[in-house]
Amino acid sequence: MHLVTFMHEGRPTVGIADEALSKVQPLPANVAPDMLTLISKYDDIKGSLAGAGAAISLAGVELLAPIPRPARNVFCVGKNYHEHAKEFAGSGYDSSAKEIVPEYPVIFTKPSSTVIGQGAAIPQHLDTTDSTDYEGELTVIIGRGGRGIKKADALKHVFGYTIINDVTARTLQHQHRQWFIGKGIDGFCPMGPAILTADAMPDPTKMHLKTFVNGELRQNASVADLVFDIPTLIETLSAGITLEPGDVIATGTPAGVGLGFTPPRFLKKGDVVAIEVSGIGRLENPVG
Repeated sequence: MHLVTFMHEGRPTVGIADEALSKVQPLPANVAPDMLTLISKYDDIKGSLAGAGAAISLAGVELLAPIPRPARNVFCVGKNYHEHAKEFAGSGYDSSAKEIVPEYPVIFTKPSSTVIGQGAAIPQHLDTTDSTDYEGELTVIIGRGGRGIKKADALKHVFGYTIINDVTARTLQHQHRQWFIGKGIDGFCPMGPAILTADAMPDPTKMHLKTFVNGELRQNASVADLVFDIPTLIETLSAGITLEPGDVIATGTPAGVGLGFTPPRFLKKGDVVAIEVSGIGRLENPVG
């Protein structure tokens, strides 16, 4: 099932979209007033969702991020593909550690104010260092919360999957050592276009990610190439942090980001970044 949030009759509305993301059935506000409520109630109401209202075309509506304002910061994972870890280590922008491939997951966060939706402009002008980069990432949405979740049980806690572009001001990332300022700029977290529910993707390692800039393929990797897989990430985060329904975990980006080129190929106004993950769809945003 593909779930989206879109503007309908003057308000953000949750709906069930077809696989092509061409049509959507709006859900009644008393069933799902927003995506976070739907996620928290999903086990109780999923049997009744098939009777949603008449489908309307998505072509004429504004598609928002599936979770327009996450309740907490977005959890993110750094250097989580082997080849990207190597390109980052050799770029001169990594001031975080000496090792190339980390021994343990590198976790940071982006504030919820970074989240924008499909088609919204990435505000590159807010990066005064002119070093804005893209990072296409498969992203996990937590369904059942909990603390101390074991790897063997981790996928039972996944509600679904979406796409995030972990946009980054590379110079700020390097200057401030920790990555929050370089990655926390308003609008630097495009999310969408939909959430693919976990029951439609029982094995996320079968998914494949591609990122295009102005139509040029830049990133191309299998989720199976993650250094730390999704169950490991959930176990690591939940060891001491209680995960909550609707929490968002961006799992890391593969090689092919702008800093990996010589010279770096950072984003400029007018560029268009498109990220595809098999089964989910295509997240596309212009650079403003």
